Amino acid sequence: MALYRKKPVVIEAIQLRWDTWEQICDFVKVGKLSDGEPEGCYVDPDGKVREGHENEDRIGLQVPTLEGVMIVCQDDWIIKGVNGEFYPCKPDIFAKTYELVDFRGLPQKV
Repeated sequence: MALYRKKPVVIEAIQLRWDTWEQICDFVKVGKLSDGEPEGCYVDPDGKVREGHENEDRIGLQVPTLEGVMIVCQDDWIIKGVNGEFYPCKPDIFAKTYELVDFRGLPQKV
């Protein structure tokens, strides 16, 4: 059996937070899930979509992915894949997997 190394890929990503909501809307083109677009929502503490919202709820985003609709919860990262698809990534996995690249292409810590 041969060994393979994953090719380095630079990705676009943004963390879902209240202060990044406007950027999120531009990044993923938030619209209506019924039109195949990501749609904003509230999620309960267990990460389930809630119709209304209560004090302990967080913002969320329902995102159509190659694997079906996935829920991005507040503080998760939304990653744009190599084919323009979007998918969520939990903050701890993101920190272990990615590092920030500055405008000169030099890696930096996230």
